[in-house]
Amino acid sequence: MNAPVKTTDFADAPLWDLSDLYVSREDARIDADLEKARDLVGRMNALQGRLVGQMGDAAALGAALDQAIDLYEQAADVMGGLGAYAFLAASTARDDAAAQGFEANVREKMTVIATPTVWLTLEINQLEEAEVEAALKAHPAAARWTPWLRRVRAMKPHELSEELETFIAERGPIQAQWPRLFDETLAALRAEAGGDSLTLAEGLNRLTDADGGTRKAAAVGLSQAFSAQARTMAMVLNTVAADKALEDRRRGFARPADSRHLGNEVDGESVDAMAEAVAAAYPRISHRYYALKAKAMGKARLAHWDRNAPIEATPARRYDWKEGREVVLASFTDLGGDFAERAGWFFDRPWIDAQARAGKQSGAYAHPVTADRHPYVFLNWMGDRRDVLTLAHELGHGVHQTLAAGQGSLLADTPLTLAETASIFAEGLTFDRLLSEATPEDQRALLAGRIEDGLNTVVRQIAFHRFETRFHDERAAGEVPVERIREIWMDELTASLGPAVDLAGYEDWWTYVGHFVHSPFYVYAYAFGDLLVAALMETRAKDPAGFTPLYRDLLSGGGARTYVAALKPFGLNPRDPAFWTIGTKRLEGLVDRFEALG
Repeated sequence: MNAPVKTTDFADAPLWDLSDLYVSREDARIDADLEKARDLVGRMNALQGRLVGQMGDAAALGAALDQAIDLYEQAADVMGGLGAYAFLAASTARDDAAAQGFEANVREKMTVIATPTVWLTLEINQLEEAEVEAALKAHPAAARWTPWLRRVRAMKPHELSEELETFIAERGPIQAQWPRLFDETLAALRAEAGGDSLTLAEGLNRLTDADGGTRKAAAVGLSQAFSAQARTMAMVLNTVAADKALEDRRRGFARPADSRHLGNEVDGESVDAMAEAVAAAYPRISHRYYALKAKAMGKARLAHWDRNAPIEATPARRYDWKEGREVVLASFTDLGGDFAERAGWFFDRPWIDAQARAGKQSGAYAHPVTADRHPYVFLNWMGDRRDVLTLAHELGHGVHQTLAAGQGSLLADTPLTLAETASIFAEGLTFDRLLSEATPEDQRALLAGRIEDGLNTVVRQIAFHRFETRFHDERAAGEVPVERIREIWMDELTASLGPAVDLAGYEDWWTYVGHFVHSPFYVYAYAFGDLLVAALMETRAKDPAGFTPLYRDLLSGGGARTYVAALKPFGLNPRDPAFWTIGTKRLEGLVDRFEALG
């Protein structure tokens, strides 16, 4: 039996140091920066009316645009650092009321400062397209804002009056209390398993344990813990969805996901086509794989806690922090260019918080902060293969963020259509290295793990997206009771995983999916990114040396180009329905290899 992993087993995993932002919640620079932000916003607001007032004078309009947007970005940078510090500190201390209160208070103060800036985008969108183009041509310095203006102009049909836009901005901190309730509830959650009281991160980690009894105990404990919170989480989900629907109706969005599509600069039909392509591939990929895995494990069907279990009975290899670092950096080195150097910055400096501990929220992320500050990486290191890949994933984000920083904060911000590209690509490189270094005996287990990661990123996230879509559609007719949420959840997960997986007891596992609450309709970006990366990897295989500079250029562009324009240098067209089948066929090919290994 593989001994359960405890968080204390990896005390060598690093903690970050946030003093590059602020030393503590009492740091005098916090109030000073709040005042600096007020001053910048005041200077910007002094320009209100100048944009429409300069219509007919292209050079003056261009100069006014440049000045107003520049001040807007400067203010955003100051407040971005404040907000980042409050969030980063709170995410490692969800059980600390003072940390949570500080985050909420900072958010409220920044909202008061930022709300008066709503006039800027409204005034920009009072201008005709020809007037904007002429202004940028007459004042070339303003042309750098063209990509940001493209996004602002896209929102024009959905903007409301200044009074309503101000109201929406002012209520932001109040809306944020629902995600806060969600986070604090999960941070306090404990799963009782085998005499241990596990945090969410610890419980999820045990689902990959080599011992079936350990997996089952953790899964049963998690199911009980999730069910105890299901009604609270259903209220949170219903409230978030109703609030979103209210704003969507005011803005004229026809479908609940449309506002996310607009922000991602992707049309809903393309996302629907991707989701349909993945769902059509369920039988050939996930259904087939899980049937093969059940057979390999000597089972008629897999229990849901066996879905990510090691394929071999022997304990899977574990990695200490140093080993994980070496594997990931070697993978970035394989890509060439300065990718490994940039990834190394995070290890050489205290930019990573990897120690799992009580009070720290589960999951992983990379926070870009602002373009004039370095990013931070957050994860819960337990030392298994998936943690190595998670580290690669988040460092992919971090390297992407350092490359895009030269664009400035407004343009470095990357739509979700490209935001997962670098992270999933880094995962793929790291898996390739793990597989190349594995013994023949270990290759089947690694291949199984890679397939499961692909299924979790593509199939599972599309199932999440379909669940989310159905839930929001039903919420439009009234509150969706927890019993119905369970039904929709089980419908979509059963359809995606297939008959070889027994989902009894899985009814309330929707309660821990943070994106449903924090970022509705985010989840399809994972599948989008994975399938996009599959196409990029096929391109790299043909010419690795020629690929690297093109790839670096793609990441350095941040959000300056649409995903269609960004992929054009690679000869890829994501508007072609066949584009999505590259990724599903690649995953299907991995299942073929797994089956051939016997």
